[in-house]
Amino acid sequence: MDPDLKTVEQLVEIITREVLVAMVEQKARAALPQGQQCKLNCAEGLCVKTCFDRAGMVVSAGAERLSSTLGGVPHDLNLAGLIDHTLLKPDATPDQIAQLCFEARKYGFASVCVNPTWVPLCAQLLQGSQAKVCTVIGFPLGATASAVKVFETQNAIDHGATEIDMVLNIGALKARDLDLVAKDIRGVVNAAHSRGPIVKVILETVLLTDEEKTIACLIAKEAGADFVKTSTGFSSGGATVHDVALMRRVVGPEMGVKASGGVRTFEDAEKMVQAGATRIGASAGVKIIQGPAEKPAAPSTAAPAKTY
Repeated sequence: MDPDLKTVEQLVEIITREVLVAMVEQKARAALPQGQQCKLNCAEGLCVKTCFDRAGMVVSAGAERLSSTLGGVPHDLNLAGLIDHTLLKPDATPDQIAQLCFEARKYGFASVCVNPTWVPLCAQLLQGSQAKVCTVIGFPLGATASAVKVFETQNAIDHGATEIDMVLNIGALKARDLDLVAKDIRGVVNAAHSRGPIVKVILETVLLTDEEKTIACLIAKEAGADFVKTSTGFSSGGATVHDVALMRRVVGPEMGVKASGGVRTFEDAEKMVQAGATRIGASAGVKIIQGPAEKPAAPSTAAPAKTY
């Protein structure tokens, strides 16, 4: 049976992209100083090339337009196991953090996500459970110096953090200082991966154009991050289906995508998972796993009873 036109177009797109990427990679390798290596990744009409020295540190990074790509959408139906049960409010108390950990144990959430000061308490309360201890780095603005983010990461791991959610340098991304963006992420990734924890890179998508989101995802992927994450929840907007779907297309099936900010109901979470999210950051985790909201009963159409 002859393939349909849409299938042919998709195959041509994939083959063309791979040929162009191979040509660019070959040209880049020929120009590299001895001991350096580069990674090239393309999506949504953009390619990002990041080069590393022998120690694995970023030497340079850049972006250019090339071709579009297709992306897969992984699914996990265990909703509680996808949720990072989150409490990042500045006025959170030890009692509230303890309640968060209790709920994580009870319902089987993936992790608790807390500010660094609460990491030791959470590590103690969650000892022996499957829930991870996630903390935030450079939060919520992303404008902390890279060296400080690395120290924050190391300190958090020393006190029991097993997952790291870092905010990238948003201003540097918008200024197209991609070397700084890549080095910023790579420093945290190296510090975390050397000790075991995974890294999720927060883009703060509400502040970015689609092109900037694409570049950020590609840099995070090439710098070795494990997830890209939509939002801090402290800016002017949170996760959207559009952004989650875009991020999934860009990173493909190899990386995680975390939808965070404004996910408050089962229906919200379900939409994010269908768009490609493999983690949900939410303070309403208990409400979410209770399932869909009950629809109000339809009004009765029976004739009113007589009063005599």
